[in-house]
Amino acid sequence: MDTRSSPITLRIERVRDALKSQGAHAALVPSADPHLSEYLPERWQGREWLSGFTGSMGTLVVTLERAALFADGRYWAQAERELSGTGIDLVKIPTGAATHYIDWIAEQLQPGQALAVDGQVLGLALAQQLRAAMDKAGIRLRTEIDVVESAWEGRPGLPAAAIYEHLPPQAAVSRADKLAQVRAGMAAVNGGKGASHHFISTVDDVAWLLNLRGADVDYNPVFLAHLLLDAQGGTLFVGAGKVPAEVEARLAADGIRLAVYADAPRALAALPAGATLLVDPKRVTLGLREAVPATVAVVEAINPSTLAKSRKTAAEAAFVREAMAQDGAAMCEFYAWFEAALAAGERITEITIDEKLTAARAKRPGFKGLSFPTIAGFNGNGAMPHYRATPELHAEIKGDGLLLIDSGAQYLGGTTDITRVWPIGTVSAAHKRDYTLVLKGMINLSRAVFPRGTLSPMLDALARVPLWRHGLDYGHGTGHGVGYFINVHEGPQSISKAVPDANMAMEPGMITSNEPGLYRPGQWGVRIENLVLNVAFESPEQDQFGAMLAFETLTLCPIDTRCIDVALLGAEDLAWLNEYHAEVRRRLAPLLSGAALDWLNLRTTALAA
Repeated sequence: MDTRSSPITLRIERVRDALKSQGAHAALVPSADPHLSEYLPERWQGREWLSGFTGSMGTLVVTLERAALFADGRYWAQAERELSGTGIDLVKIPTGAATHYIDWIAEQLQPGQALAVDGQVLGLALAQQLRAAMDKAGIRLRTEIDVVESAWEGRPGLPAAAIYEHLPPQAAVSRADKLAQVRAGMAAVNGGKGASHHFISTVDDVAWLLNLRGADVDYNPVFLAHLLLDAQGGTLFVGAGKVPAEVEARLAADGIRLAVYADAPRALAALPAGATLLVDPKRVTLGLREAVPATVAVVEAINPSTLAKSRKTAAEAAFVREAMAQDGAAMCEFYAWFEAALAAGERITEITIDEKLTAARAKRPGFKGLSFPTIAGFNGNGAMPHYRATPELHAEIKGDGLLLIDSGAQYLGGTTDITRVWPIGTVSAAHKRDYTLVLKGMINLSRAVFPRGTLSPMLDALARVPLWRHGLDYGHGTGHGVGYFINVHEGPQSISKAVPDANMAMEPGMITSNEPGLYRPGQWGVRIENLVLNVAFESPEQDQFGAMLAFETLTLCPIDTRCIDVALLGAEDLAWLNEYHAEVRRRLAPLLSGAALDWLNLRTTALAA
């Protein structure tokens, strides 16, 4: 690529022109929108548009002389390929939460120079950290400048998809009851003095709280909106015409009125003097916080809805189990086809896998769409944790090696996320060792018992110990929270190396992924993932030592045993695997017939020591 005339180079130059016209010297472009979403509507995909890097996480910094993209290990190979020829440097960082770009900016700029960042997409907590660092370096932070708007001609507008209700029986808790839960949380903050108002920006919190769903964001059934609650009612700031009249009427019955999406800052500015406003600094932007007048007291604490929606009710858990069974049956149908087609010599690519697996899921009751882009990576492609095959760049499934498939779906009764690895042709002893060590880590975490309230990052080592014993590790977290027919990634719990805080306490009803991995760049990748539910662990000692929790494995799909080095499995590992396969067979067999049932029975055969 000629860096002088590439579209990316020309776009970066337009950013520099915008900086010069504003008297600024660098621009920070995060992967964010006004709701701090993970998956972004097209209008706010400015980092991708400017850099060409398509990963879901990453931060771009452009100075008058240099440009750099900061990404963690999940994206390094992808970023190196996509940034080639653009003139943008890749800066490798340890985790997606790392803020190395702050130090980099401080090194690049001189005291008295200015950093531009759009405050409307800059998280409040991050803004506080950024401002402190820039102040220390003598660098001015200018949050009124949106260089993406200046550089992006024809920038997309707001999405216009209609909003719909998530209805009973799957919507097992009413809107009124959820609002009452959140208002109870409002009353408990501020040292028990409470908050008169609460502003919610995160789209999954808004959707969960109001039992509404939408299609403004790929893969997550959510919609762009802000919500301002008071003690009696609330205002939903949403695009005009997106809420059907009958839904608007039912919202009104629960005290929720509609207002124009763009009016949220004005509503905050109009809060009465003496009001107390609750905001979550990790889930609201600097721009919205700055709209609040000085006469309003602001309490910064986690959204009560974030805590509440992480704890699925017994009724919701029952629907999730049904969704998992349907999802597992779809995968059995797919894998039965896949193995037969492969044996028959049909040409199969990573693209084919995505198409066929999606089609199998689409036939299942309650299916609403995928929960994230399917990752089908053969051999070296599987070593990129967030790899995605494209028509221009993908692999054919042939020869020998490992095929990693990470996929999931949205159902009316739950959200799924599963990773399996399958042997293609002949697999080596090295393949089997890596696969088995990852499996041992997954089983180790699956069997955990821990006190209620344990901070979730404290569990991370359980999945890594079998790998650590061989000097091995992986660069991503072990587990993320999973929503209920909503975002596939949710908090507050995270089984990872993250610095724990009190909001990460494990509580009954939380659903979390269990997905250790191991990656050999350019060779193969292994990741085995199930979703698990926090359930009570009954113990005769609980009166003395307190309530304990354990994991119920929700995901139902065979784990391929042909890749296992049985000599590396302990007796408890083997017992867990055989019991899991017996449960998978019991639950899925009534939903299958013919080749799919035969495949299920074959792949759940008990493994001997």
